[in-house]
Amino acid sequence: MRTFAKAVGILFVYVLFFSSIILGQKATNPIIFADVPDMSMIRVNDTYYMSSTTMHMNPGVPIMKSKDLVNWRLIGYCHHSLADMDVLNLENGKNTYGRGTWASSIRYHNGTYYVSTFAQTTGKTYIYTTKDIEKGDWKVHEFSPSLHDHTLFFENDKVYMIWGGGKINIVELKSDLSGIKPETERVLIENATAVSMPAGKQGGLPAEGSQLFKVKDKYYLFNISWPPGGMRTVIVHKADKLEGPYEGRVVLQDKGVAQGGLIDMPNGKWYAYLFQDHGAVGRIPFLVPVEWKDGWPVLGIDGKVPMELDLPANQSLIPYIVSSDEFNRNMGDPDLPLVWQWNHNPANDLWSLSERTGYLRLKTGRLDTDFLQARNTLTQRTIGPTCEGTTSLEVTNMKDGDFAGLSLLQKNYGLVGVRVEGNKKSIVMVNASSGTPEEVATVPFEQDIVHFKAECDFTNRKDVANFFYSLDGSDWKPIGTTLKMAYTLPHFMGYRFGLFNFATKNIGGYADFDYFRIDQ
Repeated sequence: MRTFAKAVGILFVYVLFFSSIILGQKATNPIIFADVPDMSMIRVNDTYYMSSTTMHMNPGVPIMKSKDLVNWRLIGYCHHSLADMDVLNLENGKNTYGRGTWASSIRYHNGTYYVSTFAQTTGKTYIYTTKDIEKGDWKVHEFSPSLHDHTLFFENDKVYMIWGGGKINIVELKSDLSGIKPETERVLIENATAVSMPAGKQGGLPAEGSQLFKVKDKYYLFNISWPPGGMRTVIVHKADKLEGPYEGRVVLQDKGVAQGGLIDMPNGKWYAYLFQDHGAVGRIPFLVPVEWKDGWPVLGIDGKVPMELDLPANQSLIPYIVSSDEFNRNMGDPDLPLVWQWNHNPANDLWSLSERTGYLRLKTGRLDTDFLQARNTLTQRTIGPTCEGTTSLEVTNMKDGDFAGLSLLQKNYGLVGVRVEGNKKSIVMVNASSGTPEEVATVPFEQDIVHFKAECDFTNRKDVANFFYSLDGSDWKPIGTTLKMAYTLPHFMGYRFGLFNFATKNIGGYADFDYFRIDQ
């Protein structure tokens, strides 16, 4: 039955693909209106694969798949945990918000898939390898130091990494990927930022985000810079040889769309995959058409990022990037669909989908006073331009001091939940728009089941959210004040829906979530 359902699903995707072409529908930018930053892409035959950044989330380094460059679906992650340490476990008041793993590089070479990344949290560089990217049986290779915003590059039987900020360096790796080959590090470009700097100006963001490509025996190094008083800018340096010398130029400066690289299609067309900082929803992917002129990639239409693309139309991000979950599991199903990620490493003995059929159970095992330090908050992306998430919570087995509910996770978070105090229960809304959490509404509550909803509006970067509760799942009442969402660097991530439960007085209680539903 499951095989038949899978076949029907594949057929449905192809029907959508070809019907959009027949009907003349086109894709629009952004291709994904959600937080999918630092993309790296490859094409293997007629299939595209992409890696991205999710930093402190677990599992980490997401892998996505597409047949048309526009419609993507999650197919796996490279790791389930970087390490067992306080900052990754949210223990002893420590965390790794805004750090974890950053920009990755995905490559395919001699029948093997490679995804490399780096982490300030551990101070290491990681290379994950597999023969089967669909099943994702990844082997990890790790070494010090952490090579910032690097690109993995294969040249004959040698493997290199290029990285840096402003000054771009190159190094050869050992053949077994266990570390850097001694005495191979050198400077590739002394000042990659220079070509984007206005005369007489200093400051801004130095060139980083390296991605290197070889096209028709030429080498093209993509970087981003942010000139003072300007916007995110795409820089390309070209050379006849890997070791240089490199000649650079600005290839795109529009709408702040930058950082990424090149991808070609089987029909010979080229695109640049880039992203835009789009406020509270996060960093969202764009595709920009590329033409070749005098050996250089020319990005955009007359230097501008088009909002319409000559590609199949965008379909919904639901259920392939975000998804509703009734928490029902059949035998053989994964415990959690790929859309879910934990906020940091989870405590796996304190959550369950089997102790009560059809429910996510979040149990308490320690005392916390801060939502951001509480373990086992289960999250998934918000999406634009608008979206809403709803859940149903049963509170029968919560203990004195427990707090459970629905959140929008970022440094300036918002949440609505049930707090138990002695033998009394209250529905509470907390608003941290100011950077400091404030309890702005409290409603006495006597039932055992309550429904919560959060509505997000990212239209034209409005970046606001409102919370609601319902005692019957249909009659919704607003609660608290509007959350003014803000993309903050301490978290370095778009807002995420989160289901949470933590204890402040006693351990051993638990909260049961009946479903999570997301809609636009």
